[in-house]
Order: sequence, then C-alpha cells, then structure tokens
Amino acid sequence: MQVVNLQEKLARFSDHFSPKIVGELNDFQVKLVKVRGEFMWHHHDHEDELFLILKGKLRMKSREDGREHEYMVGEGEFIIVPHGVEHMPIADDEVHLMLFEPKTTLNTGNVKNQRTVEELERI
Repeated sequence: MQVVNLQEKLARFSDHFSPKIVGELNDFQVKLVKVRGEFMWHHHDHEDELFLILKGKLRMKSREDGREHEYMVGEGEFIIVPHGVEHMPIADDEVHLMLFEPKTTLNTGNVKNQRTVEELERI
C-alpha cells in the first residue's frame, strides 16, 4: 500500500493534456492531468471516463441526440462521460484533474493526432 499526495504529484509536471498515472486498481488507472484551452471533439467506443476537478473550472461540451450541451464542473465536483458520447473538455484557465479510466482508454479516444499519448508516464 502507498499513500499518494496529489499536490506533490501535480508539482512534478507542468505540461497540459498529458495524463500521468498515479495509481492502479483492478483494470483501472488513476491519472492526474493539467489542462488549459480546448482539447478536441472525440469519443471512446468502450470506456466511460470520470473527470474529478481538483483545481479550477472545466467546461465539458458534449454532442448527444443531435444536440450540443455544455456542463460546468467546479472544484470538488466530477462528471462522468459515458462511452460513445462525443465530448470536448475546455479549460479557460489551468485546471487540475484526476481521471479514473480503464487501462485501455486512449486520451484522444477515436482520434489519433499530435495530442495522443500512447505511453503514459507513471509518476
């Protein structure tokens, strides 16, 4: 067993949209990530995602049933994006997130581009 200090782990990196693994349980990974700006529209065919806001406010846009929605998620709140739902996280200012995702989750989902991180760093 290990005690994980989230602030200490977050202080180890400054890059945005590059998740870091800080723990594993069953077939899930616990990840920390800093985000700023817009990500991209994407979805995950098989994995749900949980975004827990540690610092800042996140705007989560989604496209469901032919309509676009926007959710505001603040510190101490989380949002779960179900698999198959197209979404785009947006951070007007830097936001610190904890993610709970299956190990198979690719950060860019169905899209592969310069923001895709195939090999996550463990910190």
